[in-house]
Amino acid sequence: MRTWIDTHCHLDAGEFLSDRPTVRARAAAAGVALCVVPAVWPRAFETVRTLAHEHGDAYALGVHPMYVVASPDDALALLAAALAVHADDPRLVAVGEIGLDYFVPELAAPGALRERQEFFYREQLKLARRHGLPVILHVRRSVDQVLKGLREIEVSGGIAHAFNGSRQQADAFLSMGFKLGFGGAVTYERATRLRALAAELPPDAIVMETDAPDIPPHWLYATAEQRAAGRAQGRNEPGELPRIAAEVARLRGVAVDEWAAITTDNAQAALPRLVGLVGGRTGL
Repeated sequence: MRTWIDTHCHLDAGEFLSDRPTVRARAAAAGVALCVVPAVWPRAFETVRTLAHEHGDAYALGVHPMYVVASPDDALALLAAALAVHADDPRLVAVGEIGLDYFVPELAAPGALRERQEFFYREQLKLARRHGLPVILHVRRSVDQVLKGLREIEVSGGIAHAFNGSRQQADAFLSMGFKLGFGGAVTYERATRLRALAAELPPDAIVMETDAPDIPPHWLYATAEQRAAGRAQGRNEPGELPRIAAEVARLRGVAVDEWAAITTDNAQAALPRLVGLVGGRTGL
């Protein structure tokens, strides 16, 4: 069976609380050998670590830009402590999910909240550099500003999660040793620029992800009209990754088996600690 790595899956999300083992087993049956579970704030640090060990997955520790407001003022100190305590854990593969979000109006507007998320981003880049870890980046409406931070605070590569920028911006990430995460958004025919990028980028540029339970592929999405008519919004799961990846393979004109091998190699290049983890489990 071909195997896949879901490089971005929020397996700790509340949407999976009632059936998380079943969700992960379903993904494994579909060929998803490993998920990377990024934390979004300090309260999730121990949860994602435990889940990664329980399910034979990997995890990242960081403070998401949309969670910097809710996180305590000592969140960066808590992150630094967690990275130090678990420095030798082979399943800790990155600092993430970190970055900037200028889609949310209150975070984008000039003022204290924007300054707080920008401060958190820069300080977390410094922590990643100190620990020699790659980063998993949130880049929604903020690609240029995220790139600016990377030019000023060099880290050992990583992944630009849910990339939806221009070819020029893509090339800038690639020149810094980053991979670009593609997920459910690429399955929508109206996403013409994203689909063109998925087709034309070098094969070593792309990693696959779901961002489950978020960013559902088109076959799970229900419009407002459909929801009003009684259709439920589908829940994205890591088990959807092979079908999402097959759509990217189709856009590129390559065999699905070949694309599985390529993107698995790419994930391991972006997050080197993934090498050797597929199929393995360790104790807590």
